[in-house]
Amino acid sequence: MVDIKRQPITKLLLLSSVLAVSLTLGACQKNAPSTESEGTDATASAEMRATLANTEVEPDANETVAASEVTELSVEQQMIANLARHRWTLMTAKGASDQPLAPLINIKDQVTLLFNQGQDTLSYSVGCNTMSAAYELQAQRLTIEDSMSTKMSCGNLDSAESLLNTLMQGSSELTVTEGETPLLTQVTNDSMTLIWTGRLTSQAKYNSKGETVFWAVSSEKIACGDADSRMCLQVKPVTYNDQGLKTSEGKWTAFKGDIDGYQHDGMHEEVLRLQRYQIDNNESAEGEEYAYVLDAVIESAVAE
Repeated sequence: MVDIKRQPITKLLLLSSVLAVSLTLGACQKNAPSTESEGTDATASAEMRATLANTEVEPDANETVAASEVTELSVEQQMIANLARHRWTLMTAKGASDQPLAPLINIKDQVTLLFNQGQDTLSYSVGCNTMSAAYELQAQRLTIEDSMSTKMSCGNLDSAESLLNTLMQGSSELTVTEGETPLLTQVTNDSMTLIWTGRLTSQAKYNSKGETVFWAVSSEKIACGDADSRMCLQVKPVTYNDQGLKTSEGKWTAFKGDIDGYQHDGMHEEVLRLQRYQIDNNESAEGEEYAYVLDAVIESAVAE
């Protein structure tokens, strides 16, 4: 009987000792430097709870699931980042019976797909309206919600635009083949297959964000220099205010470089919106400071 009555007292004394140690540790922690990590405090707290419960500390199941999800998301985000580094141009389009989709194949060089950097949106076009939509990527399954589009009449491109928009809606499986010219294969739920070729975007190529500038381009070229027999574009800078009104123009000069994406036809006076990227002089054959990429032609008139 004596032993039976003394057992709870022994447990009470042990519990009191543990609590006293806990209070002592708490007082030490209050006086401890604030540079200690929260992770250390959490571990100590977990060990104390285990001591009182006489159980071993085990990993939190929720934390294990979260770590797994982060790893899976990281793989998806890497794929998204790779997709966003390229501008994709259609190479081929086939139906479920492997027949070519003529409306798209006939204009494939102007059918493009772009995953917007840092956003869960993409845009695609057949060279007329730009259609944009939110998307979700799980593993390799791409799901696209309802798209929005500009409303220009596209004439003979209407059927191709409607077909592309239909193909892009819903879910499809993506496969990326790496290489000097990467390939993106997209297979829709209806077994339609689109294969895209990738080209690095200017931002990825130059590893910097572009600066928007406006240039007027003359229909006539001029000599690149006094002792240079080459003919160069004749350009001058143009500035606009916040309302889109032209406020000033610079002087005509010879531009010795190239404008990526621009074709000079010698018949039009044009104003171009460009993206300008600073480049390493060591990577430039002629020591140019900037690379220029066409963003849009905002004015065009037949030269007199």
